[in-house]
Amino acid sequence: MSDSLSPLIRAVEAADSSTLLTEAVQNLAAARQTGAIPTLIAALSYNNPGAAVAAVEGLIHLGEPAVPALIELLDLHNYTARSWAIRALAGIGDPRGLVTLLGVATADFSLSVRRAAARGLGMMKWHWFPADLLEVAQEEVLEALLFVAQQDDEWVVRYAAVVGLQSLTGAVDETYSEWRSRIHSQFEYMANHDQSAAVRARVWMAQQQIQAGAIVPPVEDRSPLSSTDWQVILEGLYSRKGQERLVLAEGDPRRYHGLAVSIAQKTENS
Repeated sequence: MSDSLSPLIRAVEAADSSTLLTEAVQNLAAARQTGAIPTLIAALSYNNPGAAVAAVEGLIHLGEPAVPALIELLDLHNYTARSWAIRALAGIGDPRGLVTLLGVATADFSLSVRRAAARGLGMMKWHWFPADLLEVAQEEVLEALLFVAQQDDEWVVRYAAVVGLQSLTGAVDETYSEWRSRIHSQFEYMANHDQSAAVRARVWMAQQQIQAGAIVPPVEDRSPLSSTDWQVILEGLYSRKGQERLVLAEGDPRRYHGLAVSIAQKTENS
């Protein structure tokens, strides 16, 4: 831990009011040092929304190094901390949070958590995915976001699903014309029938930006994930498919075993 970080952490630990705690967490997050991660994670469990928001923003800026601790937090029974951790995972876009975000976007009781998950799903770090796993992951995200856009009762969550679908459209390969067609059809329906004017306006914006072909700048960073990480992600996606679809062709274990072997070999050889 750097000498500059120690007083910032002590300020968080010594804060004796909501205002001081929020300010201390904001200052710690602004340092953008990985040594702050444990304290920022702890702040997610405090009964202080201002401090939690600051901690989430700090964790998102720190990115991938914060993910293992965030995933550990998901296993705890503190729902408040878990919900803030999900917001951070959604903002980071690390593939290790993919299966969690899929489940949360379609089933969590908190509209703010569903909204964060739906938005985050479309902005995964898709360039990290091995080619063999990319199709499986993007198909699951497509199905989840279409479900949310069609079924969620809260307009803010449907709005987030539109944002996610727009981002996904820019990420999928042009050869997946059927996927693009489904997104286009969903947008057409929502533009004319969604009950919320805000959602309809966001759909129109998405349609215009997609039609204009906004160019996404290339990303240069390489995935730091191991073959074990990818196999865990794959197993999570397969488990999700197995729960949702009972048709063997949609989730043949032999297909996933082959993918797992291929991913492991490619990762080890890279």
